Amino acid sequence: MSIIKFSKEEKDHIIPLIQQYLQKELDCEVGRFDAEFLLDFFSKEIGGYMYNRALTDVHALLAHHLELQAESINGLEKPVPSIRKT
Repeated sequence: MSIIKFSKEEKDHIIPLIQQYLQKELDCEVGRFDAEFLLDFFSKEIGGYMYNRALTDVHALLAHHLELQAESINGLEKPVPSIRKT
């Protein structure tokens, strides 16, 4: 799988979030370059796990919706007389 890459606009939104988190939770002030480096590290090393988890969630959601659709389709069946075998 290829590395998850973010657009400039996405990075412009994500990097300040990383900086704020590190400042608030770890009392650690980092510049844009370091925050972007950390984002790239997480994208490369952890991104695949998060991506796979998202796929698992989507799969479960689709399975649920397909089950609901199958129930709806079954509800459309018309009653027919039984055929007896002799």
